[in-house]
Amino acid sequence: MDLMGGRITAAQLLNDPKSRAVLEKRFGKWLKHPLVRSAGSLTLTQVIELTKTYIPKKDIDATLEELKKL
Repeated sequence: MDLMGGRITAAQLLNDPKSRAVLEKRFGKWLKHPLVRSAGSLTLTQVIELTKTYIPKKDIDATLEELKKL
């Protein structure tokens, strides 16, 4: 999947069934948070910046690699 240099939006990732499956597998409980709906216009880079305090870097990196392989 082309992550557009981190400029792909959260909504684009969540609207694609394959990338949504990856995100649900890794962060299922987080995707149910009400803020996720309002974060749709944020870029992947922005989402990573906001969540890096809560999600270990190794998990973020592994997720990015899996998304790139789609």
